[in-house]
Amino acid sequence: MEAMRAVQILNPSGEVTMPRPERTRVMCVANQKGGVGKTTTTVNLAVALALHGNRVLVVDLDPQGNASTGLNVPHHTGVPDVYDCLIDSVPLAEVAQEVEGIPNLWCVPATIDLAGAEIELVSVVARESRLNRAIDAYPGHFDYVFIDCPPSLGLLTVNALVAAQEVLIPIQCEYYALEGLNQLINNINLVRQHLNPKLEVSTILLTMYDRRTRLADAVEQDVRNHFGDKVLQAVIPRNVRVSEAPSYGQSVMTYDPGSRGATSYFEAAQEIAERGAKEPVSRNA
Repeated sequence: MEAMRAVQILNPSGEVTMPRPERTRVMCVANQKGGVGKTTTTVNLAVALALHGNRVLVVDLDPQGNASTGLNVPHHTGVPDVYDCLIDSVPLAEVAQEVEGIPNLWCVPATIDLAGAEIELVSVVARESRLNRAIDAYPGHFDYVFIDCPPSLGLLTVNALVAAQEVLIPIQCEYYALEGLNQLINNINLVRQHLNPKLEVSTILLTMYDRRTRLADAVEQDVRNHFGDKVLQAVIPRNVRVSEAPSYGQSVMTYDPGSRGATSYFEAAQEIAERGAKEPVSRNA
């Protein structure tokens, strides 16, 4: 069974098995709480969609550069990165790198230089829409653009929210995760009112789910009651393989494709792809 799952997830034939959206879906993966699985979710969903025939771009907008690490993309000092796009208006196409071993997947890395971008952007004209303009000017066509946000609600996250049409919120199945959610929703509403009327919370993904605890079950019920259909049916369990994969510069999809973690992210990606096929979004490719 595990071998069959691995073959299904790796899709060695390269066929398009997940439906491609009619237009580019720009998804911002955001939650100001740290450690809820933003980067892990970004990397694994991007790899799953790319392995199944979608063209995907990952924009690493976190100065820690963890998404770049997870995709094994160089992001040491001196590598052209998303900082150059935001501050010096370097085209995104000059900075994006192909991800080794995964067809159809590109990554715009983040270096430590990005840590200073919050301060440097303060005096820049139209500072909230720098990333939006960079993505719009990209010459190629992508089916998905995933923006991995830092764990804060600063200018970098605002740039991501202005550039996106959809917000994907990973929620850890613990009580503290629900506490900060109100603030995030308020900020998303502010950005929608003043900067990006197309923005909506389209997807909620429950992560680090431990079936042995009542708390995880209670949090799941709360989130499903509050957000309804926006919550994916696929739930990401606590799985050691998911945690191990980045230390090998891989996603769990390629590190251990037969594991529960890989299967869960595969199911989540499939659900996102199917929802996108049913509801075409408004931005032109």
